[in-house]
Amino acid sequence: MKPDSMRTIDRWAGVPLTFLFSIVLFFTAIFRKRSAKPNLHHTLFIELSEMGSAIIADPAMRKLKAEGNAELYFAIFKSNKKSLDLLKTIPSENIFGMRSENIWVLAVDVIKFIFWCRSKKINTVIDLELFSRFTALLTALSGASTRIGFGSIHDEGLYRGKIITHPVRYNAHVHISVNFISLINTALGFHNTPYPTHPIDFQSIKLEKAIIDSKDQQEVLQKIKNLYPQLGQQKIFLLNVNASDLLPQRKWLPERFAEIGRNFLENNPDWIILATGAPNEYEYVKNVVDMINDSGCINTAGAFKFEELVPLYSISSLMLTNDSGPAHFASVTNLKTFVIFGPETPNLYLPLGGNAEPIYLGLPCSPCVSAANHRKTTCITRPCITGISTAMVQQKIDSFVQSTFPVYIKAT
Repeated sequence: MKPDSMRTIDRWAGVPLTFLFSIVLFFTAIFRKRSAKPNLHHTLFIELSEMGSAIIADPAMRKLKAEGNAELYFAIFKSNKKSLDLLKTIPSENIFGMRSENIWVLAVDVIKFIFWCRSKKINTVIDLELFSRFTALLTALSGASTRIGFGSIHDEGLYRGKIITHPVRYNAHVHISVNFISLINTALGFHNTPYPTHPIDFQSIKLEKAIIDSKDQQEVLQKIKNLYPQLGQQKIFLLNVNASDLLPQRKWLPERFAEIGRNFLENNPDWIILATGAPNEYEYVKNVVDMINDSGCINTAGAFKFEELVPLYSISSLMLTNDSGPAHFASVTNLKTFVIFGPETPNLYLPLGGNAEPIYLGLPCSPCVSAANHRKTTCITRPCITGISTAMVQQKIDSFVQSTFPVYIKAT
């Protein structure tokens, strides 16, 4: 389903359904004894639509596993399921992949989800989504007595009934990873009100690095050699020029990616550029590669399987990307990544790991997408993106390369 279709269903079907479920749950709670402390033995996380958020949530999940002695489970759209394989915090047998191609297969998988939760004996559900009525309903359908998720408290709008038993006030002024850990602190009993008063030091939030097999790295290198036979000791610069359809306004202009690529190869002859992307992005990526018009720039859209991305990032030296999933996938490696932000803000969604650097104008209108509008914007002119000049990006990249790989910079 298209993102707008999901938003429409979530609003017009979600609001009345969450209202009805709230009434049902109110009466069933009268006859159901509620424990003072959540039973965390079998805890399910729900984050359906954002592959990057599954990476950002990893420190929170590891915290619950370590401090709550919990066995972890995860529900996610099947198309995004592979993002959980990068750090392997959740065993594959504990992941429920839900199809989202159309409303009919989604309905079938909701029924499967109900039985799956019973078979796994889910006690507690932690909803990582920002005010999705659909995921709130899934928490109710799970059968778990403890349902933890974000609440608007005294904020108007964002209605999704009274399904969540332990609401946590979402704070739009702190990084999303801090909000995720606040959910965990609620589960651990660190505070007993919707206000997450337990202090969290953002600098102390550490993302684990992926364990990468050298054999996988060699296989990726061989693929690159097949695409670029003259490969020797060149450094690899990755360009991720596309972004998901969930928020297409995040895309920096293709011609500016191309200008960056042309300038870079002209001044750095001992590097190559790999333009990355999914198979369905081949033509979009090809357009940028054609504009660069240099044999040192190769279109690799569709060439690498998802499982090969982390090995690819681990042997590369630099990446320039839109604010999208690859920025977060790269964060489990040591790859230096420059991330272009526009309608979103790095204050909330900068990749963890310490190697990501934002490129962001911070206009008065930014960010124009948030939990309050379910990350939807109708801005067409996109000055937050179009206002980011090639020179601004070039300066950051040149500064990094000159300080890190001085031997690779041609004197000017």
